[in-house]
Amino acid sequence: MYPLKFEPILKQTLWGGDKIIPFKHLNADLKGVGESWEISGVEDNESVVANGPDKGLTLADMVRRYREELVGEANYARFGNKFPLLIKFIDAKQDLSIQVHPTDELAKKRHNSMGKTEMWYVVDADKGAKLRSGFSEQITPKEYKERVLNNTITDVLQEYEIHPGDVFFLPAGRVHSIGAGSFIAEIQQTSDITYRIYDFNRKDANGKTRELHTDLAREAINYEVLDDYRTKYEPLKDEPVELVACPYFTTSLYDMTEEISCDYSELDSFVIFICMEGACVMKDNEGNELTVNAGESILLPATTQDVTITPVGGNVKLLETYV
Repeated sequence: MYPLKFEPILKQTLWGGDKIIPFKHLNADLKGVGESWEISGVEDNESVVANGPDKGLTLADMVRRYREELVGEANYARFGNKFPLLIKFIDAKQDLSIQVHPTDELAKKRHNSMGKTEMWYVVDADKGAKLRSGFSEQITPKEYKERVLNNTITDVLQEYEIHPGDVFFLPAGRVHSIGAGSFIAEIQQTSDITYRIYDFNRKDANGKTRELHTDLAREAINYEVLDDYRTKYEPLKDEPVELVACPYFTTSLYDMTEEISCDYSELDSFVIFICMEGACVMKDNEGNELTVNAGESILLPATTQDVTITPVGGNVKLLETYV
C-alpha cells in the first residue's frame, strides 16, 4: 500500500468564512465554506481517494478491501469496516452554536453510533477571536435548562481568547463552541452527532431559527468544572511533541525545519498527517514519495514501517494522529 490523499468534502454553512479555499489552494468559487472534511468515513460523506492506483475509491471501499493492512489489526477488530477518525478544517466567520456531543454509551443507546470525543488545534485566529470550552461555575441540569431558555447560558461558560498553536481537548460531554474568527484543525471520532444547545436566536435566510436539542443535551453534558480547559504543551523544534493521548486518538505536533524519520514498525495503526504550514516531502520504506502542502492531509496505511519527512523551503508544521 501507499500514502493516500483524498478529495476534500467542502461544507457551506450558515457561519462559514472565506479562508478554507485559499488555505487549501483550491480552484473553487464557493462562498461561506465552514468546513473541509479531509478524511471521513461518515456515511454519505465518505472521502474519495485522490491519488495512485486506488484513486476514485471511497475510504469505506478501502477499509473493506484492505482491512488490517490499512487500519491495523487491533483497530479492525475494534471498529470493523468503520474508519474510526474524522479530520476537518473549520473556518468560523460567525460564532458556532453552543453544543455538546454524547459519549459512546449514550450514542450507542440513542443512535447506534460512536460518541464524539474531539480536539482542536488553532491554525490561525483573527485578533480577539475566542472560543468556549467547559463551565466556569457549577450548575445543575435544571439551571442549565433555565439558562438556555432565558438566554444566559453563555454567562456560565469558560471563554478563551485564542492564538495559533493553542490546543483544546474536548471529551464527549464537554459543552463548547467555536467563536468568530477561529480557523481550526479538528480531530474527532467518526460521528456526526451534535446536540445544539443554544444558537444566539439566529435566523436563517427563511427567517427560521435552527432546531435546538436542549433536552437531549441535558443528559449528555458533563457538569464538572475544571480550573483550565486548555491543553498545555512545551513547543519544540524538529521533534514530535505529544498533545493528546486518549482511547480514541494520540496526536503530536511536528514543528520542523530539518528532516525527521518516524519509525512505525511497532505501531499497529494507520497514521494521519495534517499539514498546517509550509510543505514537505514524505518518503516511506517502500519507496513511495509524496509532496504534502499546507491544507493537505495524508493517510499512511498500517503497513507503513517508517517514513522520512523533509521540509521544503523552510518551516513546516504537521499534526500526526493515530489510534
